[in-house]
Amino acid sequence: MALDQDGVMLPRLRPTEVARRGMTFGLLSVIPLAVAAFSITDGSAREDLLSVGGALAGLLGAMFLVIGAGFWWASAADVRRLRDWNTITSQAASVTLVGPVFLRSGLFLLVLGAAALGLNLLVAD
Repeated sequence: MALDQDGVMLPRLRPTEVARRGMTFGLLSVIPLAVAAFSITDGSAREDLLSVGGALAGLLGAMFLVIGAGFWWASAADVRRLRDWNTITSQAASVTLVGPVFLRSGLFLLVLGAAALGLNLLVAD
């Protein structure tokens, strides 16, 4: 990858790339969720796990998504990858790394929460 004059990797991150990776991680996390849910033998405990876990993941995912979008907006001119940590020169510049991390985590949790709630509906029937 090419580097600019500050040592930051080019091309800069784009929101669509970060969103695609977060959603991919969320879809991959459905497999361990399903294995864990179906390894519980008690039906009501399984429904509780999926409903509470799905609601909690959805709530945290929405909060992380809003926080990440806010940080991305605040540092729109200089969004960096986590690998660019060594190019940070001040404490205030670390904001440039937080946006993508929270955005990716928020989408990951939203997809996981939606899958858990969907599995809960499937188990309830």
